[in-house]
Amino acid sequence: MRAFIALVRRELIEHRGAFLWGPLALVGVLFGATLIAFTFGRVDARFSGAMFTVAPLRIFEIGFLGFGAGWALYLIATLFFYCGDAFWADRRNNSMLFWKSMPVSDFRVLMSKLTAATTILPGTVYAIALLSGLLLFGVAFVTMLINGSATWAAFGSIAVIYGQVALAILVAFAVGLLWYLPLMGVIGGLATAMGRWAIPVSLVLPAIVSMFEWVILGGIHPFSTHTWNYISYRASLPFGEGGYLDAWFLGDAPFSALAFATDLINRTDWLQVLIGLAVALLAVYLASEYRRRVIGD
Repeated sequence: MRAFIALVRRELIEHRGAFLWGPLALVGVLFGATLIAFTFGRVDARFSGAMFTVAPLRIFEIGFLGFGAGWALYLIATLFFYCGDAFWADRRNNSMLFWKSMPVSDFRVLMSKLTAATTILPGTVYAIALLSGLLLFGVAFVTMLINGSATWAAFGSIAVIYGQVALAILVAFAVGLLWYLPLMGVIGGLATAMGRWAIPVSLVLPAIVSMFEWVILGGIHPFSTHTWNYISYRASLPFGEGGYLDAWFLGDAPFSALAFATDLINRTDWLQVLIGLAVALLAVYLASEYRRRVIGD
């Protein structure tokens, strides 16, 4: 177990640039731009403070949720390239023979990479998302102090909103990782055999399969097949239209993490999640067998 934890930790060490230093730099740039905007008069602090006086909770909710959505997109994109790189990293940096000499199976090595992609690496991005929310919290309260409208009640209300949105972002991250797990497993499996070529191949392969279905079974065009419809369905998160977020945005009730999580969980096809888990494990197993039998022998 200690060896497996060490392998997972190795992934963070080797990819901390994309999952730690890069996001921190982005937060620093955004925070610096905000400070410059206030310092050089690009934003009127009195006007900003007046806005937070009129609707402090709503502005902070929307702003923090916007940050969460942005970090979710960043995480999805980064994990896509991570799986295309990490699963063949040992082969690329000529350390394959070293890892094959260790008392750790190829399956455990590859599973440590998939585990890192669903735990410690997203956890790092989530921590950065919380930090960006804290900075937004600070900007909101400072402008209220400048405007003279800050109170302890306002501080407490914004703190409650911070907790609600932070919990909602955590649930969205968790469901999203489970939903996209088969994609990560398949890309990782392809990368074990063909390296970074797995990234363009994973983008083109669905279109090729859909085209063959169209040629064999017929249809209007290659992008109107059962294959393409299923891939399109699995490529989008199960938020959908007419859910809690739409109702909350159009209403005036405070944001509820419990209502958001309940709506998201109810909208998620958990049978598809279980099928995706099986597909990811199968892809990693086949990749480990290829790595054991072909690579490094």
